[in-house]
Amino acid sequence: MSTFGALNASYRGLVAARQAMDLAGQNIDNVGTDGYTRQRIDQSALGPAAPAGLSATGPQVGQGVSVARIERLGNALLDASVRTTAAAVGYTSQRSTAYQGIEDTLQEPGGDGISAQLQSFWAAWQDVANQPGEPAPATVLIQNAKQFAAKLSGGFTALSGQWSATRSDAEGMVRSLNDAARQVAALNKGIRSSLAAGSPANELIDARNRLTETIASLAGGTVREEADGTTTVYLGGSALVSGDTARAVQLAGAVSMTDTASGAPALVWADRPAVAVGLDGGTIAGALSVLAPTDGSGTGGAIAEAAAQYNALATSIANAVNTVHGKGQTTAGTTGLPFFALDPAVPAAQGLSVVPTGASGIASGAAGAGALDGSTADAISQLGARPGSPDSKWSAFVAATGGAAKSALQQANLTDTAASNAKSAQASGASVSLDEENTNLLAAQHAYQAAARVLTAIDQALDTLINHTGTAGL
Repeated sequence: MSTFGALNASYRGLVAARQAMDLAGQNIDNVGTDGYTRQRIDQSALGPAAPAGLSATGPQVGQGVSVARIERLGNALLDASVRTTAAAVGYTSQRSTAYQGIEDTLQEPGGDGISAQLQSFWAAWQDVANQPGEPAPATVLIQNAKQFAAKLSGGFTALSGQWSATRSDAEGMVRSLNDAARQVAALNKGIRSSLAAGSPANELIDARNRLTETIASLAGGTVREEADGTTTVYLGGSALVSGDTARAVQLAGAVSMTDTASGAPALVWADRPAVAVGLDGGTIAGALSVLAPTDGSGTGGAIAEAAAQYNALATSIANAVNTVHGKGQTTAGTTGLPFFALDPAVPAAQGLSVVPTGASGIASGAAGAGALDGSTADAISQLGARPGSPDSKWSAFVAATGGAAKSALQQANLTDTAASNAKSAQASGASVSLDEENTNLLAAQHAYQAAARVLTAIDQALDTLINHTGTAGL
C-alpha cells in the first residue's frame, strides 16, 4: 500500500467507527420504541489492492475496513410465532368476551334471574289454588307473569343488542384490517426501493412487522418473505398483500340477529363478494363464530343460540300453561281460555303476553268442579317440578352456558400466556440492551480515536517526506 493509500485506509476506519457510534446511538434512542429491533453494524476487512503491472512487490497491506451492511437482528421464526399466537389470542379473547356478555344477561344464579322469576310464578299459582276467585292472589299471579314475560323480553333484547354491537365491532376490525394491508403494501414498496438502492430499510421492516402482527391478531393468515425484500400476506391461501398491492375485504351477511334472509355474517373479498375469506384465527374469526345463526343442534353462534333458548322457554311456558289452563274453568264456569298469548310477528321471547286482567279470567278449577275448586291452578303450579319441565331445560341451558364461558375463559388465558411467552422470546433477541450498547459505543469511540491517531501519524510522516526531505543539516 502506498503512503497515500494508508491515508484512505485510515479514513475508512474513521467512517466505520463513526457509523458504529451512530448505530449505537440509534439503538439507545429506541430502547423504549415498541416493535424496534436492534441493529448491528457488519464490518469486513478490505484486502490489498490488485498490483498494477510490476509496480508492487512483496507482501501488501490491506486497504482498511468496509461497512458491509447494517444488520437487523430479528428472527423470522420468532416473528412467525408471535403472529400465530396473536391470531389465537384474538380468536379466544373475542369468544370469551361474548360468553361473558351472555352470562351477564342471564344474571344466574340470583334473585334477578329467570330461575327466580319462574319460582315466583309457580308459587303464585299455588296461592291462587288455595284461594280460587280471590282478587289478591290473582293480581299477584298476573303481576308475576308479566314480570316473567318482561324478563324474557329484556333478556332477548339484551342479546340482540350484544349481537349488533359485536357486528359493529367486526365492521371496525375489517376497516382496521384493510388499513393495515394498505400500509404493508406501501411499506413493501419503500423497502424494495431502499434495498434496490443499496440502503438499509430496517426501520421500515420494523414498521411492517408491527402491521403484519396486527393483521394476524385480526384475521390470522401467514406471511412469506420474498427475494426482493417484500412480504406476501396470505389469508386462507389467497394473497391479501402482494408486493405493493393490497386487496380489500368486507363484511357481508345479516345485519341483525333476527335477519335470517341475508345469511350468516361472513368476511368476503371486496372484488369477489361471492368468495369468502378463509380465516384461521383472529378477532374477526372469533366475532363471526359468535355471530353465526342457530343450526338446530345447539352448536351455532353463541349469541343466537342463547336467544333461541329464550324463545324456546317462552314457547314452552306458554304451551304448557295454556294446555292445562284451557281445560280448566273460571269461577264463573268459563272454559277454554288461554293464559298466555304469543305474537307471531315477533320472536317468542318478545311476543309473550298475559291474557287475563283479573281473577275472572283465570281458570283455577277443573271443569264442572265448582267455583271453589283450585285443582287446575294447583296442576299448573306443579309444572315446574315435572321431568322435562321448562325450568329443567332452562337450568340445563344456564349450566351449559356457564361451562362454555369457563372453557372460553381458560382458552383465552392459555393463549394469552402463549402469546406473552412468544413476545418474550422475540424480545430476548430483538430488544435493545443498554449495557451492550454502551459497551459498543465506548468501543466505537476508542476505534475512532485510534483511527484518528493513525491518520495524524501518517499526515506527519507525509509532511516530513514532502516538506523536509533534503533539508538535513540545514
